[in-house]
Amino acid sequence: MINSAAPAPRPPDVIEVRGLSTRFGAAVVHESVDLNVRTGEIFALVGGSGSGKSTLLREIILLQRPASGSIRVLGQEIVGLSDERALPLRRRWGVMFERGALFSELTVTENVCMVLGEHTDLSPRLMREVAAVKIALTGLPADAGAKYPSELSGGMRKRASLARALALDPELLFLDEPTAGLDPLSASGIDELVLGLRKGLGLTIMMVTHDLDLLWRTADRVAVLGHGRIVSVGTMSELSHSGHPLVRQYFHGPRGRAALEQAWNQK
Repeated sequence: MINSAAPAPRPPDVIEVRGLSTRFGAAVVHESVDLNVRTGEIFALVGGSGSGKSTLLREIILLQRPASGSIRVLGQEIVGLSDERALPLRRRWGVMFERGALFSELTVTENVCMVLGEHTDLSPRLMREVAAVKIALTGLPADAGAKYPSELSGGMRKRASLARALALDPELLFLDEPTAGLDPLSASGIDELVLGLRKGLGLTIMMVTHDLDLLWRTADRVAVLGHGRIVSVGTMSELSHSGHPLVRQYFHGPRGRAALEQAWNQK
């Protein structure tokens, strides 16, 4: 018997950017940028220095407003959204910033509890228990919770920042240069952590990164930003065969070839 059932519809995109333009005075950063991030995927945004990657991320997480265009996150238009109306939406995502953005005068546990204290009615005891769970999720040892950011290695600070980003059980996770400044071993640990969080928590993850090894190991799709536009979107395999000059320049230099060779060796 032939199964005539129609395939299940694809879930709605978690992020939709349409016709987005950004200007700083006469300088054009983005011009008619379009992109979408699908539910459950690890999506990466790459491009050369000054291409506007971090600016685009800041616009998506409501830290900056574009000159024009539309940004929908979790089904809601966010351009022009007031702080009051944006608050429930912000609770549904977490952000790990490039430099961690941890409060230096607070321990790791206190950094996580601060988020819980602002957005929940949990008792101090329950907040500490939740913080311990989030810290463990990132692979940090239990005693890391009592330490201050200055007492942690670079890789541990990244994980502590991630624990804070996970405090409110987000559906969507933003990672800004998650492996920047880390040694190869620590960076490889972040790769595994990103994959584990997506699998274990069902997260949708959007990241900005220069790390080609991270892209090959984790990204489902990658968007290349250049000359103010998205010049190509695809899997790493698709992009590695692209003929676009900017894409070839990014993925076919010495570092790109080394990352490709390592990716194939791990298969």
